Amino acid sequence: MHDLCCIGHITLDKIVTPKNTVHMAGGTAFYFSHAIKHFNDIDYSLITALAESEMKEVDKLRSEGIDVAVMPSKHSVYFENIYGENQDNRTQRVLAKADPFTVDYLKDIQAKIIHLGSLLADDFSLDVVKYMAEKGLVSADSQGYLREVRDKKVYAVDWTEKEEALKYIHFLKANEHEMEVLTGHDDVVGAALKMYEWGVKEVLITLGSLGSVIYDGKTFHKIPAYKPREVVDATGCGDTYMTGYLYQRAKGASIDEAGRFAAAMSTIKIEASGPFSGSKEDVIHCMETAEQKFPEI
Repeated sequence: MHDLCCIGHITLDKIVTPKNTVHMAGGTAFYFSHAIKHFNDIDYSLITALAESEMKEVDKLRSEGIDVAVMPSKHSVYFENIYGENQDNRTQRVLAKADPFTVDYLKDIQAKIIHLGSLLADDFSLDVVKYMAEKGLVSADSQGYLREVRDKKVYAVDWTEKEEALKYIHFLKANEHEMEVLTGHDDVVGAALKMYEWGVKEVLITLGSLGSVIYDGKTFHKIPAYKPREVVDATGCGDTYMTGYLYQRAKGASIDEAGRFAAAMSTIKIEASGPFSGSKEDVIHCMETAEQKFPEI
């Protein structure tokens, strides 16, 4: 029985910013695993799917102590992310797709918390979500469910099976755009209430540099954003946030404690290219010293 398990594709990413163009691995599975490897007090496992050509990324993770299981796939997911001066704005294309995860492959998983790192709408079927809910508390990021690929372009779509799937999801993250697509509400309170009504037990709404809000059916927890020293690369910030939050919740931290830790991890990540590479001490230092901005709801 693991404390925490992440299931998701490791991708090939082409990241274009006004300063430079970088080719690197990516995806929820990549950012989550590389962030959590810095915390040695949790039993973590990754299940991914990629082509043989990208197995070197799995070898790296294993060499750093991460337990990784690989479901074979003909292709790896290949994303192209283009950012403008404002890192909140991103243009995206998908140049290749990997195989979706199957119930058969996931039968041996046992974990307290299972994070589904969906990147595209068909990564995890409703059957997989239901099945995982029998194994542990299911966590999901809504962004993948709201992305459909047609002719390599990524289109924003609604999550067609959301009302059924969300009955089985304990933790759900959405940003301000995703919450509106999901619920029809452009206000945090209305969107959070609707997602909770559908069955989500902890609704996490991230608002970028304005902070985040977590709703548990009783309280709207206002989580501050910590001001970074410099904004370098926002790719993977949402995944880093979820890493910090689920890590802390798995360790028994309160929602507020977990949210603040997650926000500080995201701040440290945005200050450099690539995945989070700080320590727990760095996160605590950020929480204690960085300028804070609380969300307004």
